[in-house]
Amino acid sequence: MDRSENLLALLDSDTAALIHNSSNIFYLSGYTGEGLLLVAAGIRAVITDFRYVEAAEKQCPEFKIHAIRPGVGHVKVAMELLEQAGIKKLAIEDNIITVRAMKDMERDMPGVEFVPLDFKPEQLRRVKDAEELRCIERACEMTCEAFEYICTYIRPGMTERQIQLELDHKMLSLGSEKLAFNTIVASGENGSLPHAVPGDRVVQAGDMVTMDFGARYHGYDADMTRTVAVGQPGEEMRRIYEIVLKAQEVSQAAIKPGMTGCELDKIARDIIAEAGYGECFGHSLGHGVGIDIHEEPRVSSRSNDVLEPGHIITIEPGIYVPGLGGVRIENTCVVTEDGGRPLCSASKELRVL
Repeated sequence: MDRSENLLALLDSDTAALIHNSSNIFYLSGYTGEGLLLVAAGIRAVITDFRYVEAAEKQCPEFKIHAIRPGVGHVKVAMELLEQAGIKKLAIEDNIITVRAMKDMERDMPGVEFVPLDFKPEQLRRVKDAEELRCIERACEMTCEAFEYICTYIRPGMTERQIQLELDHKMLSLGSEKLAFNTIVASGENGSLPHAVPGDRVVQAGDMVTMDFGARYHGYDADMTRTVAVGQPGEEMRRIYEIVLKAQEVSQAAIKPGMTGCELDKIARDIIAEAGYGECFGHSLGHGVGIDIHEEPRVSSRSNDVLEPGHIITIEPGIYVPGLGGVRIENTCVVTEDGGRPLCSASKELRVL
């Protein structure tokens, strides 16, 4: 059963699905260009414009490619296909479609009953197959290799922005299709900002530098964070590092099918709280990774998502102290039949550069 059939199995037999979300389009068909995907019994259609027809034909040969024409846009082409198949019920991504787009669809699809798709493609994407896992493993390998390189590059006097650009360039030169997300490089007191934007701050001796980055391979992302020291760090920052490292290692080792996201989150959160830094760990322990850098399942204090074999999740505890700095350590991991396995091989021990 292909992915489109898996999706249709979750819908009523008389219902088609119109996909706007580019990540879901890629997952279901392999197509990476602009347009819409229409899936129903007897219909596998990519609706796009002239610029992408040839690429779509190569990327998803099992789908029929329909080009828009003057006066007949994407939605009207979809309507033609529905009318030909006698389908009057359409599941749509109501989390993606704007109010204006919905009004246009209602105008161009008279007589069609719209129902929410209710994140069903995202549900299917939670469990990765062997090929998806292979792609994420390769993305993680490139990410780790870039980290090993950047550790030989960083020195006092460089700006965060310089380090970010070099790290990005290395991932791309290793074969990353693009960056999984905007690379974070935060030095010194900027380390207290979990999503700091690399800037002109100059790295100084004694600084901790947090780097959160990831490569992409065949459409799938890696996500890794390492914090290094440029020269000997202060006593409190060294202690913070050891607390975060313990929280990361203990929670990563605890991964197993059947546990919930909140149960896993609590393991790391309790370690940090018991060390006196509970208020300095304000984000969730982790999240799913795949075609998007943030996917289901969620690993947070409010998540009842149950872990299953094939889930790819991050384990990324952190401590952030305004005016002092911060530490985050993160691995991308796969949930296995009997536990979990990290996909990032780079050492997590404190590196003093």
